[in-house]
Amino acid sequence: MRELISNARCVLFDFDGPVCRLFAVHSAETIAGKLRELTAELSASALLTDELRTTPDPHEVLRQIARRRPGGALVERLEAALTREEVSAAASARPTPYAAALIAALSRRGRQVAIATNNSALAAEHYLRRQHLSGYLGGRVHGRTDDITLLKPHPDSLQRALASTRTAARRALMIGDSVADLDAARAAGVPFLGYAPTEALVAAFRTAGAEHVVGSLELVLTALITPTYG
Repeated sequence: MRELISNARCVLFDFDGPVCRLFAVHSAETIAGKLRELTAELSASALLTDELRTTPDPHEVLRQIARRRPGGALVERLEAALTREEVSAAASARPTPYAAALIAALSRRGRQVAIATNNSALAAEHYLRRQHLSGYLGGRVHGRTDDITLLKPHPDSLQRALASTRTAARRALMIGDSVADLDAARAAGVPFLGYAPTEALVAAFRTAGAEHVVGSLELVLTALITPTYG
């Protein structure tokens, strides 16, 4: 842990999970249902596979529909609707324990901090302002773009974050809570730390070959602020 932190000149956080529980109140399952309803209203129900009719993941609804009908007005409407819902969810998102303290401590110790997320950058920025964390990020919030194919596990958001901080991939660290985050970090050449507050996430990371996994960001904060001797 100390080696990971000491080597990192820049720390990239996934947003929903490592920074906050975005859908703690405004549930992801409800949003997925709204995207299905909008798809039907736009006369595109045929694009909803059996899996998409039941998934609680709104990003998966958007991703799969964009894959089956790339570009165009339908995907634009769905992405805009998802952005509105995420911004609304950011108003009631619950902070991840120790995340704010870790972001502040990293910044105060000269590390750059950035967000690399599949969520809308607008939602992340809204949450960061509400929690008085924006100053530590300096505008380095890299979220979903119009090109849905660039969602993680594609490394695009990480690559944009690295460019914004002018940091070499090997001198960065990605903290994420999904195998997609891990795969994106591998593709970008960025060392990875898995945040896994549940046994199911720990198991998923271990199966995917993650070397470094923590159940609490307190461990990362402690490694950062505790002096070493000898």
